[in-house]
Amino acid sequence: MESLIQADNSQTSIGRTRSGQFELPESFISLSEEETFALGMRLSSMLGKGDVVALNGPLGAGKTCFTKGIAEGLGIEEELTSPSYAIVSEYECLAGGERLLFYHIDAYRLEGNDDFSAIGGEDIVYGNGISVIEWGDRIPAFIRSGAYRIDLEIIEGDKRSVKIVKQGR
Repeated sequence: MESLIQADNSQTSIGRTRSGQFELPESFISLSEEETFALGMRLSSMLGKGDVVALNGPLGAGKTCFTKGIAEGLGIEEELTSPSYAIVSEYECLAGGERLLFYHIDAYRLEGNDDFSAIGGEDIVYGNGISVIEWGDRIPAFIRSGAYRIDLEIIEGDKRSVKIVKQGR
């Protein structure tokens, strides 16, 4: 796996590169839901057609909060809720000046890759939209090279450890 940015695994602030592009830390300690949300918003500026974001972590780690940040950053005004029973919720977004579909996928209730394939997972993830998959580790075949992997861990209260990597190409 390739790091999203090269860092020494220390706390790194979210900032901009000299070219004005947002950069994200490889490892981040979020002290609140607002910081987790803001980190999702920062990632949204890096997303475009065909991108996949896989979120992993225990219940209550902030996967949906992070996803809501991505959605807001992509101009989605509708209230996002975790699609636990629907599995996939679809929204329209704007990324890089282009109108795209945004798929919010909750793989928690899926038994694996075959379950996701049975509901048309290939068409969703390998299409031209942006796919954010909560519980991405449950459908590993759909987390392709170039995907962003976000691992969230509960430290205590609202404090979270967030690790961000971009899957090797």
